[in-house]
Amino acid sequence: MRKISWGVLSTAKIGLVKVIPAMKRGAYSRIDAIASRSLNKAKKAAKALGIPAAYGSYQELLDDPGIEAVYVPLPNHLHAEWILKSLAAGKHVLCEKPITVHAGEAAALAENIRKYPHLKVMEAFMYRFHPQWREVKKLVAKGKIGEVKTVHSVFSYYNDDPGNIRNRVEFGGGGLLDIGCYCISLSRFVYGAEPLRVFGTIEFDPRMKIDRLTSAVLEFASGTATFTCSTQLSGRQYVDIIGTKGRVEIEKPFLPLPDGPTSFMLSTGSGSREIRFDACNHYTIQGDLFSRAIIHGTEVPTPIDDSIANMKVIDALFASDRTGNPVAV
Repeated sequence: MRKISWGVLSTAKIGLVKVIPAMKRGAYSRIDAIASRSLNKAKKAAKALGIPAAYGSYQELLDDPGIEAVYVPLPNHLHAEWILKSLAAGKHVLCEKPITVHAGEAAALAENIRKYPHLKVMEAFMYRFHPQWREVKKLVAKGKIGEVKTVHSVFSYYNDDPGNIRNRVEFGGGGLLDIGCYCISLSRFVYGAEPLRVFGTIEFDPRMKIDRLTSAVLEFASGTATFTCSTQLSGRQYVDIIGTKGRVEIEKPFLPLPDGPTSFMLSTGSGSREIRFDACNHYTIQGDLFSRAIIHGTEVPTPIDDSIANMKVIDALFASDRTGNPVAV
């Protein structure tokens, strides 16, 4: 069975703790190199994770002819730059969300990506590949809960460290780009459509200037979605999908435990039942799906146009908060 040779640009925590160990267990992926601006950091990470090669610069890794694809968990403001450098080096790219820091940058990036039709690029919204979300999507499509009329989600954690990269405005920090993007993505995913207009109210941290609390309404042609995201609230995540004949309640929509079972509740006119799934890791699944797309020359599961659409909603919410009015997307 052929495996794609991957390199990782950065020793970011999400890569070291979550993504790399998961992808190493994949059937179609192997991690062969890691790079950092510090060679010592790269060597330390490589030794800890059993990665054969370590580089002291990102470009050195890109110059390695044996690497076929790269995973990019760099700070948000560096995503576009290193996606393009990776493509120029002939590498396929899986990039952490958000794909860029605003929709204009995402659109410009997409135009450049189209110059490399033989290479794959995808934003890493890993939650969509977990079996629970595939089942939810199937149930909604079959009309098991009737017509979806509203989706409500919450995603929060507490982090007020001014030195943390998620709290640095200049690096693309803030709650909407970090976790609100999930709430927007899942709403669009469930409806299979784009919102017509949005309304948002945002609270900014007076010291760090990042958005720390957002509540929003997304208006779709057939219903609504509402969400709250925060980087300075008690940790919480859940999703409720309510239709005319039933509802779906998901307690671990974004970060289900990789080493334990996952479940959601389906309630209809005939009663409620728990739908359970065996332990699995959505990062492993995501990596293998991307690698298979490379091997078979097929499309990646999430196209770049989806990333642009998500960024447009984020931009519109910031605009809505500035004006105090709903904003068309």
